[in-house]
Amino acid sequence: MVAHGAIIILIALASGFGLVMSLIGGFEILPGTILSFEIPGDARAWARSHVGGILNGLLVIAGALVTHAMALPQQMASRLYWMLVGTGYANTIFYWGALFAPSRALTFGDNRLGETNLAGVLGFAPALVFAFITMIAMVMLIRHGFSDAESS
Repeated sequence: MVAHGAIIILIALASGFGLVMSLIGGFEILPGTILSFEIPGDARAWARSHVGGILNGLLVIAGALVTHAMALPQQMASRLYWMLVGTGYANTIFYWGALFAPSRALTFGDNRLGETNLAGVLGFAPALVFAFITMIAMVMLIRHGFSDAESS
């Protein structure tokens, strides 16, 4: 889980370059010399991808630490592994889909933010599925945490 969390954070850190290029309208090749170009997505979308991705990677790493610290049963730990790692990657896909979708990948169809496209659908689908899976994972941790607290 730690390795997957680190991969997700690495992708998020790479989107920081997109944020900088979006803000300055290009890439500084030498001090004061900017190679001008435009990249898809606005600066706010790049910022969300950057910060959100880092937080999702930390969620996966925290999941690894909590799984270990709580000494969860192997079956529960295995379920949480795929649930949280899947969440991290699904949200990474969501953030990148939102960069290239006027709808911000928040719906399958058009919404008040803009029209949908393939990036929007591909970004929204896994995020929607894993939104529910993540809530189930949190309920599992809550139940196990309180059952341990009551038995102590």
